[in-house]
Amino acid sequence: MTNKRILLGVTGSIAAYKAAELASALTQAGARVDVVMTAEAQRFVGPLTFAALTHRAVVTDLWAEEQPERPTHIELADAADLVLVAPATAHLLAQAALGLAPDALTAILLATPAPVAMAPAMNGKMWLHPATQANAATLRSRGVELWGPEEGLLACGYEGIGRMLAVPDLLKRIKGFFNQP
Repeated sequence: MTNKRILLGVTGSIAAYKAAELASALTQAGARVDVVMTAEAQRFVGPLTFAALTHRAVVTDLWAEEQPERPTHIELADAADLVLVAPATAHLLAQAALGLAPDALTAILLATPAPVAMAPAMNGKMWLHPATQANAATLRSRGVELWGPEEGLLACGYEGIGRMLAVPDLLKRIKGFFNQP
């Protein structure tokens, strides 16, 4: 994946720890990984983890611009070959389906011409709720690929659908997206 630019959006789910493993694997595969974290994601994993794994600054605030004449969220949106939100919470799916942009990640989702994929992660009841299913359908109708969720033991103790895909499965999908073995 040398020279591929992947923007990894991380949202507030316990599965955020898997995003750190994914960022590391993508970086080791030669991709340039830009991580954008929501405030909620930072409650699970710190930005320093992603900065150390990707050797890149992590974006956590839409309003913290180093060069205001060149907004970071627009530069990242334009530069990405793929935008992947992993994990993607029910909240993020709803914001994206409604076109809301209260933070850097959702602003990038509105601004990017790049393909977008999301790896949902949430409690199964939340995933199966009609509102979440409607939001997922809206996103799919706009060309967003939803990778997962899968079934298994959930962090809340339930068994069922809602787990974010495992990192090897996400890597396989990303490589398939770029037509790489």
